[in-house]
Amino acid sequence: MSEIPAVSREWHLVARPQGWPVATDFALREVPLSATPGAGRILVRNLHMSVDPYMRGRMNDVKSYIPPFQLDAPMDGGAVGEVVASAAEGFEVGDHVLHGLGWREYAEFDAKHAVKVDASLAPLSAYLGVLGMPGMTAYAGLFEVASFKEGDSVFVSGAAGAVGSLVGQFAKIKGASRVIGSAGSDEKVTTLTEKYGFDAAFNYKNGPVAEQLKEAAPEGIDVYFDNVGGDHLEAAISSLKVHGRATLCGAIAQYNATEPTPGPRNLALVIGKRLRLQGILVGDHAGLQQQFVQDVAGWLRSGELTYDETVVEGVENAAEAFLGLLRGDNTGKMIVSFTG
Repeated sequence: MSEIPAVSREWHLVARPQGWPVATDFALREVPLSATPGAGRILVRNLHMSVDPYMRGRMNDVKSYIPPFQLDAPMDGGAVGEVVASAAEGFEVGDHVLHGLGWREYAEFDAKHAVKVDASLAPLSAYLGVLGMPGMTAYAGLFEVASFKEGDSVFVSGAAGAVGSLVGQFAKIKGASRVIGSAGSDEKVTTLTEKYGFDAAFNYKNGPVAEQLKEAAPEGIDVYFDNVGGDHLEAAISSLKVHGRATLCGAIAQYNATEPTPGPRNLALVIGKRLRLQGILVGDHAGLQQQFVQDVAGWLRSGELTYDETVVEGVENAAEAFLGLLRGDNTGKMIVSFTG
């Protein structure tokens, strides 16, 4: 194990983005690091951290379901790392843990906020993706919020991302009649159909979403899993069958908007079709955790489920990795690794 340094680098938000974030909104700063954690606390050397679309909303100083990032203070998010010092019962040096203090090389915190993970069961980075928050979001959003049932036809937007790529595969594994995905490049469309097993997919940049969706699902859809909002949500409302269900997970199409974004123009269809549109926050579904891990680990072992990671090396590149995520540079989960 390497010696604990005297300082750690961490990313601070130094300006609130106006529209699209830029590199100067962030600063990588050195802070003093103590090698001796307080009672009940552990010191963790982060090995991998997560960048996620929801973090863009936390850069705005507005009240939401999760507090905004503070200026000139370290940002946070999912991370997995190795315990390098412990003053907490049940945690030993060398243990691997999942926790919420990413965006930094080292994290010192109360051990009650750490969850041990087993590197022999899955790569550590998987606990930030397929076996972590994105996987749980896909699982709860499809099976509990959207009330998926065998034979349903499912449309997923942002389908090549960390959540969407899993939603489509979960649906196929559980007997969907048809799974359609949208993505932002022809290469990603090919990945959806040839690697993830989607029945159809389209590049939303190649034409109106509503037209491409109707061509891909001429008989309509039963379930829509929304990671995008905007024209995708409007198109899905048009294509949903009577008693269709939509899980509203994200609206990345409008995260960087500087003006209020218009809602779907066809909301009146919700009435006649008796549609159910429901938002999801993954924290509301903790009761599914055990079943989620059991099912997904089994699907990984059997080879029914596959996943991708886009890995950016080095803490110094974390802000650029986040900007790349917003541009859609990733396929699957975007991970920043500090293991080099």
